[in-house]
Amino acid sequence: METIELEITDVAYGGNGVARHMGKVYFVPFTVPGEKVSARVVREKKKFGEAELVSIIESSPDRVTAECPYFGICGGCSYQHIHYARQLEIKTRQVAEILRRVGRFSEIPMRDIIAAPEPYGYRNRIRVHRLAGVTGFFAHRAPTLVDIERCPISLPEVNAALRRLRRSPVDDGDYSLRAPGGGGPFFEQTNAKVAQAMVSFVASNVRRGQALLVDAFCGSGLFASQLAPVFEQTIGIEQNAFAIAQARRNATQRERYLEGTVEEHLGDILQSYDSNGTTILLDPPATGVSPRVIDLLSGRPVAELIYVSCNPATLARDLAGLAATFQLASVTPVDMFPQTAEIEVIAFLHRR
Repeated sequence: METIELEITDVAYGGNGVARHMGKVYFVPFTVPGEKVSARVVREKKKFGEAELVSIIESSPDRVTAECPYFGICGGCSYQHIHYARQLEIKTRQVAEILRRVGRFSEIPMRDIIAAPEPYGYRNRIRVHRLAGVTGFFAHRAPTLVDIERCPISLPEVNAALRRLRRSPVDDGDYSLRAPGGGGPFFEQTNAKVAQAMVSFVASNVRRGQALLVDAFCGSGLFASQLAPVFEQTIGIEQNAFAIAQARRNATQRERYLEGTVEEHLGDILQSYDSNGTTILLDPPATGVSPRVIDLLSGRPVAELIYVSCNPATLARDLAGLAATFQLASVTPVDMFPQTAEIEVIAFLHRR
């Protein structure tokens, strides 16, 4: 395939550097804005192309040496070659750009990103694959396994579990490796320290004096349980029966958990409680919320809406659907998974 010289001007959501050549956009992984690189074109589309890095002609001052010997081969991390402060800048800009492009927001009330206190050694669990004696993760842009002895973004206890698995005569398959112990509700999240910072941020900024918090897509009750002291009552909604059972086991008198979909329960709750005294927190999966949920929230808007997202694109889509009823008050990116392209976002909205 053709090799071309490119100047990297940006990094797109997903982790690939962006360059323009002969009127076409090219995406090149493992590059940094400001770099000039030589890249080999691996795929040509009508409006864009994909390339792989061959060599760096002019390096960015933000380029650093990756801590992982598998970086660039393993498909897990995208940003180990970029200084952490610049990673945070890139992710913040990506969130704002997606809200402009997908959500059509012209003015975005961005707040400082919540950074991870530990850019490495933070994951308390990983999922690895075993096939024909190889134990590891799938390769970058390839369906093959990379044999991994140690994952630098994981806790030492997780890497100890990985070493034990590698020595064990186990069958081919997928294996979840976790740090032993626990550590309360935050440890249930993959990055416990950032999860705690995220909940603390919501608790510090949530409207005071509200009677009810509805935690939609509540899981095992992380937000509902931690925010319960701020409200007279909290109601969690979750479809996963195991998660609901766990939430109910640890619930206080202020907490109530409903098993089922948000579409099933939200309408009844909105009809039964004063909307002026209600805050709703949405924490949906990457697919975002359904049109039915948007309709319910728009038809009987509450005083405050908090949207916690793991996918900026579906967040932007859903916020656009709510824009006629709710004013976007603040947007805060959260770096739950440093060195990767993943971004969490917390958006606060107030009823118009």
